[in-house]
Amino acid sequence: MSNSYKFISWNVNGIRAVDKKEALLWVDEEQIDFLAIQETKSMIEQIPSTIFKKEYKNLTGSQSAIKGRSGTVLFSDIELTFESRCSEVDILDEGRINEIHFTIKSKDIALLNVYFPNGQSKEERLVYKMEFYDRFLDHCEELKAKGKSIIICGDVNTAHTPIDLARPKANEKTSGFLSMEREWIDKLISKGYTDTFRYKHPNEEGYYSWWSYRANARNNNVGWRIDYFYVSDDLKDNIKDAYILKDILGSDHCPIVLELDF
Repeated sequence: MSNSYKFISWNVNGIRAVDKKEALLWVDEEQIDFLAIQETKSMIEQIPSTIFKKEYKNLTGSQSAIKGRSGTVLFSDIELTFESRCSEVDILDEGRINEIHFTIKSKDIALLNVYFPNGQSKEERLVYKMEFYDRFLDHCEELKAKGKSIIICGDVNTAHTPIDLARPKANEKTSGFLSMEREWIDKLISKGYTDTFRYKHPNEEGYYSWWSYRANARNNNVGWRIDYFYVSDDLKDNIKDAYILKDILGSDHCPIVLELDF
């Protein structure tokens, strides 16, 4: 008999701001086994206890050396065998990754909750973003070489293909849809990782996870799909479903979901 596990990932763009909007209370109505949050913009001890009522056994996370920036947190109920902030990838200590290991049946799994850098502010940040990408993939490959199955979730800050954003032609020279960024996702997939949403919805258009606050973009669905769940290909057959919770408000991103059967 198989067991189903639900993973949810959400860039909240400030967890204290989301708490004030009561925008995470829906978590209490869901059976969520792993809740991964990016861009908390807070220290771990500043995460409000009022974000939802459910009590998880484990809260792991990372925080930026500069207060009020980046930050990740991951809530889970499963017994953990390892946790890390991945300083070998997040070399500027910006609070961009937390990693946990756990076992489900015969699978030894590494889950990486990541807020990848944005490359739009200046050329130096685009260079850093691409270096971060490469360090991150190297790290995942090292984990795979040690026998780990991999789950990657979070804000990748790049739309992969033209169907992953509403206006691809207008954004060809914008970081987040540059050829070098998209080619890195090609490389990730070629190394044996599956975009779980596209695995279940290969050709569907109009599905996005981020919208600008400008020009009524969300109501007009002028968005980008830049939030992902990837799994190493040995977990491909475990994918039960992958979808986007576009109606959950409170951030410029919306949550994304992965369901795995074991």
